[in-house]
Amino acid sequence: MELTWTRETTPSWDADKQRIVGGAPEGVFEALRSSAPGTVLPGDWWRVERGGRPVAYGWMDVNWGDAEILLAVDPSENRHGLGTYVIDRLDEEAAKQGLRYLYNVVPEGHPDAHGLAGWLERRGFQTSGEGWMLRRQVRAKAS
Repeated sequence: MELTWTRETTPSWDADKQRIVGGAPEGVFEALRSSAPGTVLPGDWWRVERGGRPVAYGWMDVNWGDAEILLAVDPSENRHGLGTYVIDRLDEEAAKQGLRYLYNVVPEGHPDAHGLAGWLERRGFQTSGEGWMLRRQVRAKAS
């Protein structure tokens, strides 16, 4: 089935985010886990659906011409290319806004910090020299 990429106009904490984002391993997305249903969330959120069912989320927050990004994939959908799909779509969104870099801060408490950092590096991110922050230049062309 084909994937759809939808920007959420008023992103809020709901059952699907609880299942996907809140279902991440302990030490990941800790600040979001305690959100009450209906809580409006900061930043820009996009939902990835397959057959009308949410399977992943992408998040972007713009700061001084760069975009911090996060992504979460339904654990039952891991290793099917959804993470790369989300990063590529976030790159396109950043290009539309004329942003320079995407970056992701791997939290110190992440249960697989080295694995995540390596995964990001294989997708063109490089350590910035500031600990666990990885970034890459926006690649997509603005349309």
